[in-house]
Amino acid sequence: MIEPHKINEVSKKYADKNFKFRTFLRNRADPDNLDRQFSDLHNEIFIRDAYDCSKCANCCKIYDTRIEQDDIPAIAEYLGQTESEFIEKFLVPDKEEAEGYIIKDKPCCFLEIDGKCRIYEVRPMVCKDFPHTKKPERLFSLLNIIRVAEDCPVVFEIIERLKRIYRFK
Repeated sequence: MIEPHKINEVSKKYADKNFKFRTFLRNRADPDNLDRQFSDLHNEIFIRDAYDCSKCANCCKIYDTRIEQDDIPAIAEYLGQTESEFIEKFLVPDKEEAEGYIIKDKPCCFLEIDGKCRIYEVRPMVCKDFPHTKKPERLFSLLNIIRVAEDCPVVFEIIERLKRIYRFK
């Protein structure tokens, strides 16, 4: 697995090949089979290899963190705040989604120095699902996956393992 602090540099060297691989998959992969492969590789990395995202936390450092309305009550309660206090202190409206919010700060204000999340037990759904490699319909989100591989060692590794599975040169 690539070291988190090297991911951006290394991924730039692979960018052209990764975009070609995306086209290769779009033309050759069975959508259901690809979803299974993504899910299996996700489990292999996180369960068998016991990858710890807190060693990286690039997602918390560089991406906007979306908070759904459904996430707010649990996080506010966990922090000992009212929902209104939580919203006022930490969130701004999401310009793209009328019902959602974005955490004001980047890196995420809940990211601790050691890479752990201060609200891990009640973290937003988008954080629980990241890097979204177990979700269905991966064939139709390959462009986004290739972009995330530039920042996430797990996604980068999944792409590299898929290249071996498909014998992509």
